[in-house]
Amino acid sequence: MIMPVPLQITLKDMPQSEAVESRIREKAEKLNRFHERIISCRVVVESPQRHQHQGKLYSVHIDLSVPGAELVANRAQDEDVYVAIRDAFGAITRQLEDFTRRQRGDVKTHTAPDA
Repeated sequence: MIMPVPLQITLKDMPQSEAVESRIREKAEKLNRFHERIISCRVVVESPQRHQHQGKLYSVHIDLSVPGAELVANRAQDEDVYVAIRDAFGAITRQLEDFTRRQRGDVKTHTAPDA
């Protein structure tokens, strides 16, 4: 049985949104496919102040804890909050896949050639 991901969602400088929180929950649950022992997942969605030349940019920061590692995705920004969420979860998923492969020993380590 797959346990639900322990999830903490924070929306900063923007109104509470059930739709945004629901999308985050959906994305977080899919992380179980890549690692079954997720300790915690903290997601912060922030709507910073307006920039001079562009509209609001939503930024999404994800801290994911698994046994032996703390993974972070914090560069996802977009004018569309859902695109920023998608990009952040895409980044954290890639990190989680890489970490899981390294743990299983699927990644070959390169040894220095003998001189």
